[in-house]
Amino acid sequence: MSSERFTVNIAGREVSFSAGEVAKQANGAVIVQTGGTVIMVTACMSDTPREGIDFFPLLVDYQEKTYAAGRIPGGFFKREGRPKELEILSARVIDRSIRPLFPESLRNDVQVVCIVLSSDAENDPDILAVNGASFSLFTSDIPFTIPIGCCRVVKSGGEFIINPTYKQRQQASLEMVISGTEEKVMMIEAKADRESEETAVEAIEYAHKYIKEFIKLQRQAAEKIGKPKKQIQPEEILPEVVEQVESLLKGRLEDLYNYSSKEEFSRKKDAIANIIKEEFPDGDKLTQALEVFGKKEKEFIRHKILNTQTRPDGRAVEEIRNISCKAGVLPRTHGSALFTRGQTQSLAVTTLGTSHDMQMVEDLEGERFKRFMLHYSFPPFSVGEVSPLRSPSRREIGHGALAEKSLECVIPGKDKFPYTIRVVSEILESNGSSSMATVCASTLSLMDAGVPIEEPVAGIALGLISEGDRYIILTDIAGVEDHYGDMDFKVAGTKNGITAIQMDLKIDGVGFDFLREALARARKARLQILEHMNAVLPEPRGKISAFAPKILSIKISLDKIGELIGPGGRNIKKIIRETGASIDIDDETGTVVISSFDENALRQAEKEIRAIIEDLQLGKTYEATVKKITNFGAFCDVAPGKGGLLHISEISSDFVKDVSDYLKEGDVIKVKVIAIDEQGRVTFSKKQVDEGNNK
Repeated sequence: MSSERFTVNIAGREVSFSAGEVAKQANGAVIVQTGGTVIMVTACMSDTPREGIDFFPLLVDYQEKTYAAGRIPGGFFKREGRPKELEILSARVIDRSIRPLFPESLRNDVQVVCIVLSSDAENDPDILAVNGASFSLFTSDIPFTIPIGCCRVVKSGGEFIINPTYKQRQQASLEMVISGTEEKVMMIEAKADRESEETAVEAIEYAHKYIKEFIKLQRQAAEKIGKPKKQIQPEEILPEVVEQVESLLKGRLEDLYNYSSKEEFSRKKDAIANIIKEEFPDGDKLTQALEVFGKKEKEFIRHKILNTQTRPDGRAVEEIRNISCKAGVLPRTHGSALFTRGQTQSLAVTTLGTSHDMQMVEDLEGERFKRFMLHYSFPPFSVGEVSPLRSPSRREIGHGALAEKSLECVIPGKDKFPYTIRVVSEILESNGSSSMATVCASTLSLMDAGVPIEEPVAGIALGLISEGDRYIILTDIAGVEDHYGDMDFKVAGTKNGITAIQMDLKIDGVGFDFLREALARARKARLQILEHMNAVLPEPRGKISAFAPKILSIKISLDKIGELIGPGGRNIKKIIRETGASIDIDDETGTVVISSFDENALRQAEKEIRAIIEDLQLGKTYEATVKKITNFGAFCDVAPGKGGLLHISEISSDFVKDVSDYLKEGDVIKVKVIAIDEQGRVTFSKKQVDEGNNK
């Protein structure tokens, strides 16, 4: 097949999709380009379904090759290794956008691979990847029949910008990545600086106009190069198995309602499963019987919620589970907090560090440094399971990133709080929305550490049960409602506005009116949770932990930086060596940051720095070091490169015949500046200092 090229104009920029030239053995493949950014997206499906599973095995991989930006990877091996955090998050956005639109019965392995081939350091390839994934799937023979489009929208200077450049994103007060079909929204990933719910919906509506342009292009491409879709035959369940299971379940599914804990629900469910296992000794029939049980259980719970307006654990649809908050729970950490909501519990611990603790991030934009990090840990005991501890999963990376962006806008700037900040959320118990519990616990932990955050942030997760035109939004979803529901809609924010949104669906999208209703519900719940948090710790503590490093900032004139550093760094190295303090100099702002765990070392370093950067003043007394003895006096330094002459006549009130009788090199003495000539030469007096002390 010859190469075919399709183009669409998005806000004045051309995006092209080229198919038929590369990766021809894949089921579908496309090269997507805008500007100098190019990404290849392929889609492959196994010929046969995977046996013994009850889920759709979709795998999405996103990889940024360093050659795309004209660089060679760092490190010993000089090749790309395990996925970076940004790559994992991009892959998750693609997965969440397309997964709901595959046939529910599909059990064939499907893999989407996205490889960034070229980067112009202006256009982010992640949006191209989502659109490329839909294009490659929709034009392939894989049974993906509803195309999606994806756009990023930011609000900057009061206006919306579609698919902004990296530079345009830096000053944005709102940034959203939205995927959708022609009529509905499929996926939302957003961060904001306390924007209103209405602004968020307006941004989504604005982006959706361009999403439809991407979909229009895909439909045109499918008409020209699309392959016939493979027919997937779902495994047929024997009618007698269905009939027998339905008979066994009569009256028993009611037992799954009105449980007090996740453990009680599991026990009730296992009891029913055991009855089924006793009735079906045959392996194949047992597998079918358990599948029927799962479907009937899901139908029962969903219909029960819709028809009774109550939930499996007895709560009303807007009811939040019991909340407990504690701050300062660990004795030696810099800040800590325990947040519990029902059976979900997060222990958040804050650690304060210096600029040396910042994380270097290397990606296609180049190197950058992060001074605020939030890491999420989900150990197996949090759900009562046995499993080896491994490196963070994709889910852990995603949840940590969501909580981090939820808090990012309230973290004080480096000029106000010059610490590097790391928060770790240890999930100790989980039954629904541990990421939003992490937001709450982390807020309290930061305030306990004395971090002057601008205002507290809380988060809540909403669920959805829908059937035709009927639906119910569930506030604070538990695990069962998440598992059998249609949506996981997480919203974090302060009392003044939204800071982050993440929406995942299992259905083919939601409308704008629904989003307004859901965001209003989330705001109501968020304010309730903030009340609980404020009752425990209403504002950041007035001082940081005694165990945290001490940091001091000094603002100096830019023309003094060279003087402070000294030839070959001699001056600054000397101060670091003698005091043990860490010193960082920002040569763009003239900010000098001194840090040390020892208060005395901090003050001594400050004293020596000020001595170097401050001009000597006439009439002021200084502590000086004798550097050289002559027959007419001594040359003394107040600081490196800053000294003058102590004339023999100014050493003592007594007659001085030989300077060495009174001074030797290395002596530290008090001197007073008695003259500064036109050339800046300084004359000291020790005699006047001694006479002043004797009065």
